[in-house]
Formats: sequence, C-alpha cells, structure tokens
Amino acid sequence: LILHFNLSQEERQEKLASGKQPVIKNRAAWARTYLTKAGLLESPGRGQTKITQRGLESLTQTEQPICVKYLKQFPEFADFHTNKPKVSDENTGIKESDADIDSQNTPEERIEAAHSEFNQALVEEILDTVKSSSPEFFEQLVVDLMISMGYGGSRKEAGQATQYTADGGIDGIIKDDQLGLELIYLQAKRYSEGTLGRPEVQRFAGALDMQRAKKGVFITTSKFSRDDKDFVGLIEKRIILLDGLELANLMVHHGLGVSVKQTYQIKQIDADNFSED
Repeated sequence: LILHFNLSQEERQEKLASGKQPVIKNRAAWARTYLTKAGLLESPGRGQTKITQRGLESLTQTEQPICVKYLKQFPEFADFHTNKPKVSDENTGIKESDADIDSQNTPEERIEAAHSEFNQALVEEILDTVKSSSPEFFEQLVVDLMISMGYGGSRKEAGQATQYTADGGIDGIIKDDQLGLELIYLQAKRYSEGTLGRPEVQRFAGALDMQRAKKGVFITTSKFSRDDKDFVGLIEKRIILLDGLELANLMVHHGLGVSVKQTYQIKQIDADNFSED
C-alpha cells in the first residue's frame, strides 16, 4: 500500500493521536477487517488474506470507491458496523443517516459504540485464529479458559487435557473447587463451519456416564443446534454448551489470549477540591 500510493516518508511515519501506531498500519488493518466482514476478503489461514468472488465482482461492477457507504449494502457488514436501528420519520419516510444519529449521541455513547465495535472485531479475529489451531492446542485452550474463569486454582493443580489418542470422549478434566471434591469434564470440538448435531452431545453425555460424572462443559468453535440445547435441558446431568462466539467472548472477558492495546481515561472535575467550606 505504501508503494502503491507512493506515500512520502512523512506520511509513512505519521502516528495516531496516541502516538503508538502508524496511521497507515491502523488504516490498513481496519480496511482488511471491514472488507472481510463484507465478504470481499477471507482469511484462509493465520496471517493470510485472500480476495473472494464477491470481492472480484465488486472491483468490476462498481466505479464508486469501496468505502463504508458502499460496504453497507452487504447485510453481514451492516450488522457488524452498527447495531443502531435506522430512525424513520413516519410522515416523510426519510431515514436518518448514521452521522445524524451519531450527532445525537453523547460522547460517552459514541465511545461505548466504538468500544463495542473494537470488541466485536476482536472476538471474530480470535475465533478465526482458534479455528486454525490444532485439536491438541484447542483442548488445552479449553482447560486454560476454565482456569481463567476461576475453576480449581492453578493450571498445574486444577486442570489437565487428557491423552489425545485415547480420551474416551473426554478432552479435559478440571476441579470444580480447589480441593477437587467434584470434577468437571470437558469436551472440545474444533470445526471451521457448520452446526453440531445431537449425536455429538449425546456421546458426550454417555462419556460422562462412564465417568459417573454429573457436570460437563461442551465447547465448540462452530454452533449448537436447537435440538442440542433441548436435549441437555431434558437430562439429569448438568451440561453447559458454549459455541464459538461465546468462547471468544469469554476469552476477551477473562483476558485469555489477549492483551491491552491502549487505555483511555475519562476524567471529570472533583468538586471537593474546589470547596471553600
């Protein structure tokens, strides 16, 4: 991009207001995210970006710049970019633009909306990365997540990933408490796409029976069907189902696999310091 647009040395070194990242790097990263959300790009593997058929068609079918306004024609991008409903005037039928809506929001609301957009992009990036990992890595990740959520204590004492070649339908075991009075059994299924079927969940329930276990957590990078959820609601054992988006959100919330990029402080006047009483 630097060579294509013939950026000067000054333009290459220009930093964001925070001073921590070059503008070109930030803009390129967000452009890739936006184009991916719109289905114009895809990520076939870690660190890889590939144009899609929709992307190729966009290059030949439009003369306008491929900007946010253009990308909003794609439902996937519109859902990602804003969850604010369009406001219509019942008398005129005119819809307010995002800019009009944003101008009515307070600075705090705009910050929260931007933070939400950051997190949504992060969650989906985490999920794509996890999907490209090995099954063994994913099984250990599931154990690490449970530990980060406060189950059992330290990684050494609290949880373990079972032998990959002969796990008997159980991918991890973790203590429900630091004394290990009760155990939680884990199942981890790493799929790129699709929805798990009820037989997978039933097999996990059967594996719990073999261990005489009452609690289990089934985690997948894909999705669970309504039938899966109905099944676990009918059986006596307590089985929690976590799909890919829930997994990634929990990783962000508990600081697993992520780090703080930037911190902003919002300050207000302290009236006590100006009191003359």
